[in-house]
Amino acid sequence: MAIASEGRAEDARDEAGPAGFFRAQHEAFGTTLGANKGAANLLDRIWMQAFSSYEHNVDEQTKDLPPLACRKGCGTCCRIQVVATAPEVLMVARYVRAMADGFRRVGIDLPARLAAASAAAPETAGTMALGRECPFLVEGICVIYPVRPLACRGHVSFNEEACVAALEGEADEVPVSESHRTVRALVQGALQSALRDTGHPWALYDLVGALRIALARPDAEAAFAAGTDVFEPATIDHVSREEMARTFDRLKA
Repeated sequence: MAIASEGRAEDARDEAGPAGFFRAQHEAFGTTLGANKGAANLLDRIWMQAFSSYEHNVDEQTKDLPPLACRKGCGTCCRIQVVATAPEVLMVARYVRAMADGFRRVGIDLPARLAAASAAAPETAGTMALGRECPFLVEGICVIYPVRPLACRGHVSFNEEACVAALEGEADEVPVSESHRTVRALVQGALQSALRDTGHPWALYDLVGALRIALARPDAEAAFAAGTDVFEPATIDHVSREEMARTFDRLKA
């Protein structure tokens, strides 16, 4: 497998394999974070780099796969706990603030929907039978779709019926695209690793819980830039930071 790295001039053949891709991504994210330290557009740059790299590499890795079952209006998978990095949380928060008034005019109160959502960690994290619908799913449509996190982009299925069965607790497995999952994990992990190395908050957070914090903290973006982890209460610790750090260091070596 050869995966290209956004922000590098080298051909994909120079960075063959997942570990090579991780290293290239880590270096590219680190360069962006270092070159834009203190810049007003740091968040925009790192967010765009992560998502453009993910989209480009998924396109390259899935050319020969069968068509996806995912479609507009199907929000079956939107009951899975969504985890996100700090830049992803902050961009969703920015989008919610910018679009709130417009959505209210058509009867969608984004802040109210978020406030009403349970921020408690799901008892069956990782399954499709959580019973907690994403607060941004309206009539089966994701209203934050343009800024949806990598976790949402990387979870796609080849069989809608299997997704529905899993949601209803009638199936344990869904035929998801491992290519999407792998690219998402490598891009997200490399971003976390670069954030860690440059002194920024680098954990994974529950999206709903972290968004509540971000929307209540007008200084959330400035705190992130300064290295303060305001999202710590929403940290997801299914994998400890120590274990993640060891994994990142092995992949960088």
